[in-house]
Amino acid sequence: MIKKYLALGLLLTWITPAFAQAPVTGQVKELTLQESIQYALSNNQDIKKASYDEQIAHQIIRETKSVGLPQVTASGGLDYFPALPTQILPGELAGQPGTDIPVQFGKDYNVKGNVQIQQLLFNQSYFVGLQAAKTTQDLYRLRKTMVQEDLIYNIGAAYLQTLQTKEQFNTIEANLERLTQLEKIMQLQYENDLVKKVDVNRIQVSRINLQTQQQSLSTAFEQQKNVLKFFIGMPLEQEIDLQDATISLEKVMPGTVDAATASTNKTQFQLLNTQKQLTALQEKNIKAGYYPTLAAYGQYGYQTQRNDLFDSSIPYFKNSVVGLQLNIPIFDGFKKDAQAKQSQLEMRKLDEDLDKFNTNTAATLTNAISQLQNSEAAIQAQNQNVTLAQEVYDTTNQLYKEGLSPLTDLLEAEVQLREARTNLNNEVLKFKIAQLNYLQATGELKTLIK
Repeated sequence: MIKKYLALGLLLTWITPAFAQAPVTGQVKELTLQESIQYALSNNQDIKKASYDEQIAHQIIRETKSVGLPQVTASGGLDYFPALPTQILPGELAGQPGTDIPVQFGKDYNVKGNVQIQQLLFNQSYFVGLQAAKTTQDLYRLRKTMVQEDLIYNIGAAYLQTLQTKEQFNTIEANLERLTQLEKIMQLQYENDLVKKVDVNRIQVSRINLQTQQQSLSTAFEQQKNVLKFFIGMPLEQEIDLQDATISLEKVMPGTVDAATASTNKTQFQLLNTQKQLTALQEKNIKAGYYPTLAAYGQYGYQTQRNDLFDSSIPYFKNSVVGLQLNIPIFDGFKKDAQAKQSQLEMRKLDEDLDKFNTNTAATLTNAISQLQNSEAAIQAQNQNVTLAQEVYDTTNQLYKEGLSPLTDLLEAEVQLREARTNLNNEVLKFKIAQLNYLQATGELKTLIK
């Protein structure tokens, strides 16, 4: 969790300069959390890349299947011999014993054309490869799902953070409006010698501090919106307005899902198991190398030899051949044995990854449930605190108007009210982030778009 927020913060840091001068054009688009996620699933670059990988897996299956289909090739050639090769024959063949006779064989032009067909009849590795290709397609599908889930989480965290800044900005704006009105009243009272200059200055200092906070929040709000647009793949010049984000846990209530069930629901668990299947198939494919292979082949063609290329008196002669090719592996220097043992060790590594994943899921789920419970209690406490702070402010304000309370008490009450509302806002954000973490821990992040 901390790493994800750090990553988001780093992204915000480097992306800010590029966004600072982004033009504001077009109509403001209202976005809910669900709409943001739906938009991202269609426009985010990582999602598009994952879709391409999924299509690549489909083509890998076609490539693997092609090995078992007939392989047809055609070839042709023209050979011209300015000087025909010479062979030495013994003179006994021509009645000249004890001598060598140079003889030239062939014609100046040799023309040939062939069609060759090969068909695989048996290869154990081929059948294992088909299984591996289909499992690879499942692997890419799960990777795409993981990319989607990571994107949903990142968008959820960015959306909630931006929404929290918006709420905090609204709180500051309301307080600033009250202080501005109070400053006007104080200025009139000062001009009529009813209050001291120092009281007016105190109000001005508080107002300027609030304006500075408001400006900082305004800048942060725009930056966070740009980060959100970056995640969802939306043009930076598009203005957006965020709506209230409510994460529903109606289908998955905290405490109803145990760690084992949560693990099996998560895409990463399925991905690790798919990797185990691929590793097992890899070992099986290595051992399939001990099996013999059998293939059939056939060739049919024409050829001719002529001193004159266009001399039709010498016809083209047919040639054809059919046969079987059997290969039997005997000894490879223990190469396949070493490869098989490597696959077995890779399988053990994946088992360790699964154990680690299950432990991490249990810890994440426990922490998420604990944070949900703590945040609910904290929100109730902060709601009460805001109510009390509001009562204190209203009472102090009335006493100040009646001249029974000093300005410092009023300013202190205003600060306490602002802090109480800010704390409540922060606890609400923690609660929503805890909901997001719970959905991630239970593998239910996609319920946000249902």
